[in-house]
Amino acid sequence: MKRTVATGLAIAAGVALTAVASNTSQIKAQEAPFGDPDSIGYAETLWRVMEEARLVGDDTIKVRPFEGSDPHGTVQEVLATTATIAGHTGRLVVKRNHASDSIDAVYDDPIGNLDAITIMFKREEGYDPENQNWFWAKYLPDGELDQNEAGMHLAGRVAKGMDSGCIACHTATGGEDLEVLTLN
Repeated sequence: MKRTVATGLAIAAGVALTAVASNTSQIKAQEAPFGDPDSIGYAETLWRVMEEARLVGDDTIKVRPFEGSDPHGTVQEVLATTATIAGHTGRLVVKRNHASDSIDAVYDDPIGNLDAITIMFKREEGYDPENQNWFWAKYLPDGELDQNEAGMHLAGRVAKGMDSGCIACHTATGGEDLEVLTLN
């Protein structure tokens, strides 16, 4: 007995799967725009560079926290600088996201109140021209990459082409370089 499979799209574990109508189900894997091995490796290198510059980690530069909002946390700290990765120097924006409701508590114990670290790094021309060549990543306080509900690592062109996520949110706010939310 022949079965037909309706064409559909599902995203799971960093791979987009397309079911094709035929006598048997055929699944074709396509690369997702983020969470791939190259993006993960790049994010790990970037973390080490940020540690050396004291932008993250136990010996981090102390800055004055401020009141924030979703999705970055109720209290935030932002550092902006440049960094060099694999011979390319680009703008780096590091946002430390805190779960505490108290600016003073975060100032007194920034590491203890840290929930996540989100970054934007301006990569070389041609990396992602539609999104001004930004590389996005979300780390847990210990430097491990965070994952979305589908288990995809949040590194690379995070949520490119999706209705929500880093690129969608920054694009929706306007601005010439997608940085408009970094200081809010």
